[in-house]
Amino acid sequence: MGAVFFYHLTERPLERTLPVLLSKALEAGWRVAVRGRDRQLLERLDQQLWAGDGFLPHGMAGGEHDAMQPVLLTTEAACANRPSCVMSVGGADLSPEEVESLERACILFDGADGAAVEHARNQWRTLTGQGVSAQYWAEEDGRWVKKAESGGA
Repeated sequence: MGAVFFYHLTERPLERTLPVLLSKALEAGWRVAVRGRDRQLLERLDQQLWAGDGFLPHGMAGGEHDAMQPVLLTTEAACANRPSCVMSVGGADLSPEEVESLERACILFDGADGAAVEHARNQWRTLTGQGVSAQYWAEEDGRWVKKAESGGA
């Protein structure tokens, strides 16, 4: 069922792109997990989401109300809010089985970071090699342009 969308960040940083994608996911009625490997990155994103232009209801994992959070920032694969969408930041991995169980998975990676780009390429090969549908989006002149698509199984 699920598909993974890769977002190659070249013009806007993660802190500006993530709120836009989260808003769209919430409009679709999805619960979201934002998964990272680095708690410090998630804490920075938490602060940005509270300080941003619009209100995006969210919480950091480990709180009393994790199961009720529309958006939960976490370092763990198991997520109390039962997300329909997982957004991977900072190189967090997603398994083919997990992607297939979701409405959507998103992998956001910094185009100025060579290691992040290579990690995303490896994720593309792994996921599409296991039959997961994938799309690769890149920023061009302030717009997102679909550059590649793999139909999966």
